[in-house]
Amino acid sequence: MLDLILNFVSCSRASGLRISSSEVLDCVNQLELIDVLEEPLFQSVLRSNFAKSRREQAHFDHLYHLFFHEMRSELSIPHANALQELMEKTLDSLNEKLDQDPSFQSILDFLQGDPLAYLEEMRQLQSDTDGDAPSGLPNTFGPLVRRLQIMSQINAIGDGIARFMANNRQTINWEDRKAMTIHYDERLDSARRMLREDPEPYDAGLKRVTSYDRHLNQLGEKSFFSLTKKEVEEMRDIVEQLVRKLKDTVQRRYSKHKRGVLDIKKTLRLSAKYQGVPIEVVYKHKPKRKGKIVTLCDVSGSVWTAAKFMLNMLYSLQDCFLQVRSFIFVDELEEVTQTFEKHEINIAVDKSLKEADINYQASTDYGSTFRQFKREYMDILNKKTTLIIVGDGRTNYSNPEEKILDEMREKCRRIIWLNPESLVFWNTGDSRMRTYQRYCNEVRHCQNLDQLLDFIKTLVL
Repeated sequence: MLDLILNFVSCSRASGLRISSSEVLDCVNQLELIDVLEEPLFQSVLRSNFAKSRREQAHFDHLYHLFFHEMRSELSIPHANALQELMEKTLDSLNEKLDQDPSFQSILDFLQGDPLAYLEEMRQLQSDTDGDAPSGLPNTFGPLVRRLQIMSQINAIGDGIARFMANNRQTINWEDRKAMTIHYDERLDSARRMLREDPEPYDAGLKRVTSYDRHLNQLGEKSFFSLTKKEVEEMRDIVEQLVRKLKDTVQRRYSKHKRGVLDIKKTLRLSAKYQGVPIEVVYKHKPKRKGKIVTLCDVSGSVWTAAKFMLNMLYSLQDCFLQVRSFIFVDELEEVTQTFEKHEINIAVDKSLKEADINYQASTDYGSTFRQFKREYMDILNKKTTLIIVGDGRTNYSNPEEKILDEMREKCRRIIWLNPESLVFWNTGDSRMRTYQRYCNEVRHCQNLDQLLDFIKTLVL
């Protein structure tokens, strides 16, 4: 614990916080009096000792998140220990092939979980920006050029990692490449974000009322696969709020449809009885939207996290269409429509995933799922039906049964496929997305909440 605190202090000092040795000792002594596993209490102790103003508190919160969360994201990587050597080999290859800049090594250290040198680089940039040029004007041109140079280095490193992954497709399996790609993409995005951020004003601590909203916006852009347990819980609340807003919007639109639009001709004709006063108002009535939705959602291990949020949002469609039928599958299909109709959103999702007769240990089999659907449910499809398939299209090298998908397309209005997997991994290994894509009316990359919400709005509104 002491080493962890000292490393954090070093990073904080590198970033510009003034922390004395006595403050470090006070902090360590106070931590002995609390349960350090209670993070809000742990963070509060560190903030009270290391942040001495409202501006420093805002800066401290940023550093705390960076050090204790973003720099610890490697813990979420499957088989992190086994991948460590391979990840070091990846970065070593960059050292050999890319032109080195003074900031180059600091970025590589940042990717490896050591932000110290990169934080010093950011502080130096800020010092240069805050200083004045000899003319008395703000000295911004030099720091701007330096920021562009560092951004170029970050992009070059990102390209180098992508090339390394592409050149080692035969030696590194796709799951490891996927895990490493997600890991490095998050680290590089974090480095870019720190480079782009402008310093907060002195009164930033007085404006924290909007911080939670900004946090929610950031969560919307974050991949389903990289969410922490705490963020997953936050996302559930966000989804519930979004569903309520979406339902309200749809209800207002449908109520307007029920009333219809003003029929000017008939209204004016009737007003003749009242000396031209439109007492009797006539509306042109429009029928309510009568589309049907059928969803097939892959809940296998590879897309488990994404599936939960997909089902959360698809739940909102229950009140927006004439009929919605929902199915989940791994190697066999199970209908969960009644569960969604009877229970509140989060309860419905949990029950669907926990109580359904699904073997979650089985290998995903899209072919078997399509055969079962054809055998038992093909008659529910008609020209008013939109079929939504949620999954990564990985068949574990089994028969994809794309001809059945073609039959389904012929029977329904359209097929939309939502794939939460990163685009770079489509059509690699056992992925059959290229095959399935030929039989779909639309294929969407749907890796985060913003992309999912965009799709839902397009579908419903």
